[in-house]
Amino acid sequence: MPHLSPAILYADDALIVADKPAGLLSVPAGGEGRQDCLAGRVQALYSDALIVHRLDMATSGLVLLARGPEMLRRLSLAFEQRIIGKHYIALVHGHLAVDAGEIALPLGDDPDNRPRQIVDPLRGRRALTRYRVISRSGAGNNAVSRVELRPVTGRTHQLRVHLMSIGHAIVGDPLYAPPESAARYPRMHLHAAGLALIHPQTRVPACFESAVPF
Repeated sequence: MPHLSPAILYADDALIVADKPAGLLSVPAGGEGRQDCLAGRVQALYSDALIVHRLDMATSGLVLLARGPEMLRRLSLAFEQRIIGKHYIALVHGHLAVDAGEIALPLGDDPDNRPRQIVDPLRGRRALTRYRVISRSGAGNNAVSRVELRPVTGRTHQLRVHLMSIGHAIVGDPLYAPPESAARYPRMHLHAAGLALIHPQTRVPACFESAVPF
């Protein structure tokens, strides 16, 4: 797979896999100085690139882009049908009690604190995250766990809210971790490390990996 630029891991006639740094928007946002984004940077190289899914600005890692509207349709459908697999690596506060499990808590908007999301049993949408502990280190206020996360659904801020809701907010999360966490760590420790899909043209399975930067 050719290394085409610092942000692009792979590109062919159907798709592009880009590696987004933390702090860069996936798509343009409203407001002055919020037009620079991954989609724009990739489109400067490939004018037909269309983003298939997004990562939060504070999250780093793999993002899939389609080459043209037909490939966008195919890849978007694959996401909807959960044919595309994603896994993330996160560093979270505290030591999780069990080595693996599921978090199934419905999520919805927090109308008083946008863009925050909340666990909402009444109006929230179904959300499911599977996790596995990779390692535990530290003690007391310095206790952290490194976890692999596999979201089954794709709700806004799903991984961040699910982990916070079980008492293990992501280290450095500016919205959901304690204020001292974001002050102590320069970035949120959440990285989209793996992407697995069936190629929309060749129908051959493809897997992409990104090294975790923390």
